[in-house]
Amino acid sequence: MATLGAHSKKHKVTVVGSGNWGSAIAKIVAENTKAHADLFQEEVQMWVYEEETTVPRTSKHYDAGSKFSTEPHKLTKLINHFHENVKYLPGIALPGNLIANPSLQDSVHDSSILIFNLPHQFIDGLCDQMKDHILPYARGVSCIKGVSVDSEDVRLFSESIGEKLGIYCGALSGANIANEVAQEKFSETTIAYDPPPMDSRNPTPQATTPKGATPQSSQLDLSAINEHKDTRGKTSKVKLIIPPSELPPIDHNLLKTLFYRPYFHVQVVSDVAGVSLGGALKNIVAIATGFVAGLGWGDNAKAAVMRVGLLEMVKFGKMFFSNSVHTGTFTEESAGVADLITSCSGGRNYRCAKMSVERNISIKEVEKEELNGQMLQGTSTAKDVYEFLKSRGKDDEFPLLVGTYRILQGEVKVEDLPDLMVGK
Repeated sequence: MATLGAHSKKHKVTVVGSGNWGSAIAKIVAENTKAHADLFQEEVQMWVYEEETTVPRTSKHYDAGSKFSTEPHKLTKLINHFHENVKYLPGIALPGNLIANPSLQDSVHDSSILIFNLPHQFIDGLCDQMKDHILPYARGVSCIKGVSVDSEDVRLFSESIGEKLGIYCGALSGANIANEVAQEKFSETTIAYDPPPMDSRNPTPQATTPKGATPQSSQLDLSAINEHKDTRGKTSKVKLIIPPSELPPIDHNLLKTLFYRPYFHVQVVSDVAGVSLGGALKNIVAIATGFVAGLGWGDNAKAAVMRVGLLEMVKFGKMFFSNSVHTGTFTEESAGVADLITSCSGGRNYRCAKMSVERNISIKEVEKEELNGQMLQGTSTAKDVYEFLKSRGKDDEFPLLVGTYRILQGEVKVEDLPDLMVGK
């Protein structure tokens, strides 16, 4: 991949989060910082929530005569010693230039690119801990799937991070099962990043967006801009600091260089809202698909649910983020149709919904039996989306999303889904 020109400084990259998906993304990023030494500092910091553990008996590193296997050690020490996250991504070798760090403040110090990959409920607390320790001109990419929905609003995790830290943050999402990506099985992803106008020394070309409008940075007189728009087209509350010209510009080309691998293909678009919504709404559609699969109605029925679900995903995006959402994000990108297909073929929401019908029990009972107390994202998202639509009088316009919630509530039967999908 072509380099982006000579600059006197290089970007330092930190991955905030080290679970299954966080470690897989950190592996990719560390491989690429090493491969592109003209753009990035080779060493990548990975913040790890510190805990103590031992090397499991199933690990190739297990040695009954070693204290690493018989006595608890800090997870960061194990990761840095074995170059493997033995607890959350076992069996996958991590690059030697990826450094596990238990200090959040130290790991983000002097990093100009921050990659967020952690459970969404920890965003606020961690951002509070970070905000006085990051570069004021840092930029971010959120790998946290979904959105935050309540009866009042739909909020993107990327914008929540940006507002908390006073930075711009894009989003990464796609048909990405962490273990498959870590094992270097071929997959694709979508990065959504609309470079703030003040960042763009070379505005993003029109051809890099899905069919539709060009990014905001391509339409403006950059010399006259000192603010940026959010995904609803409003002036953002965040007043950004321009990155120094000594650093390579953080744009579509640079982000593709940072994340692209031969086994992990990357498309970069500007539709942050569409990419984020796809990661949330597809879970509701996956539950509906699981319901018809549980009834044994076959592939035709599953395809029908997915088709209607995709249309409602597009409609939701266009209705509530009309200033930035592109239809093509849902119909052409990994974050849209590909992630939907994966989730409706074998994801947790699909499997649990299918089992609930086959066993004639509630999906909550399946959660308890199969997920060790964890909750499905689809069930909570279905409730939140229903309440949001109801509060705006739009529930009749999304019959599949609302019908799936009504089935979950026991108001109607799974067998009623075809009629529910038609709407009023």
